[in-house]
Amino acid sequence: MRKICVIGGSRYFGKLLVERLLAAGHQVTVINRGSVPPPVGVEHLVVDRNDEAALTAALGGRDFDVVVDQVCYTPVQAAVAVRVFAGRTRRYVMTSTIEVYDPRSGPLPSLAAGVPVPEEVVDLGGWPVVMDLPWEDDVYRAAHYAEGKRQAEAVFARAGGVEFAAVRSAHVLGGGAQEFTGRLAHYVERIAEGRAVDVHAEALPTVFIHHRELAELLAWAAVAEFTGPVNACSDGPLDVHGLAAIVAEGVGREPVLRSVPVGGEASPFSFDRHYAMSNARAKKLGFAFSRTADWLPGAVAEAISTRR
Repeated sequence: MRKICVIGGSRYFGKLLVERLLAAGHQVTVINRGSVPPPVGVEHLVVDRNDEAALTAALGGRDFDVVVDQVCYTPVQAAVAVRVFAGRTRRYVMTSTIEVYDPRSGPLPSLAAGVPVPEEVVDLGGWPVVMDLPWEDDVYRAAHYAEGKRQAEAVFARAGGVEFAAVRSAHVLGGGAQEFTGRLAHYVERIAEGRAVDVHAEALPTVFIHHRELAELLAWAAVAEFTGPVNACSDGPLDVHGLAAIVAEGVGREPVLRSVPVGGEASPFSFDRHYAMSNARAKKLGFAFSRTADWLPGAVAEAISTRR
């Protein structure tokens, strides 16, 4: 049994993570702003993680074996967490994203299309951290999501004093109505209604992960011993054509795919640039991934059921 603090954890795979940790016999504390209460048996601290003084006061004399941070988006938030949890935990796990590898979002080294992207492509030791950008502005933060995550990782990685790990999640699907992004629903609705799905003429593959598998991986990472980033994606890259074909089979209607001009706006999961991740490091560390092709039809069925 370990004392584990989850920052966020009120919805989707974060909620599943809390349930898994509790079922595994861990002592779980959830920190959020109180919009959704955690399951029975979980300690709940209602506080804004951005308010350093309030967070420090809410924690009181508590300490933890592990902190799993589901909602860290900026280097400012990371720096607050470093200060507040100094001496309170031996391990800190941050949920990050595949978007840190998007070549359009920062000066990243280029890899040939088809080469799975390894973790070391983002050099956390040398990545510049700029605190005085308008990170508190919602519009700015959303527009610089990938950069905020990279800089947050860099702050934790350089802080010292704790075992730091970052879980870089692929695109998360599954859960029907729980899937709050609506990206899979976009395909289900358009294909079911015979409407065009906008795609790049030469769309490149990406990688996905089921929300339950991501919760399982985060629970594994919480009690593991590795440090540094790990990529989290199911086996089997998939491009937008393959995704549309699986959705089409589920709804019983052929997809209508419409190519967009170069530089044009396409549907989610249609990419004209390569940054499909490699999950080799997580496998070497002992995590066994499922295959996207095995669970995606079920996720599509959930989205169809939700629509009905």
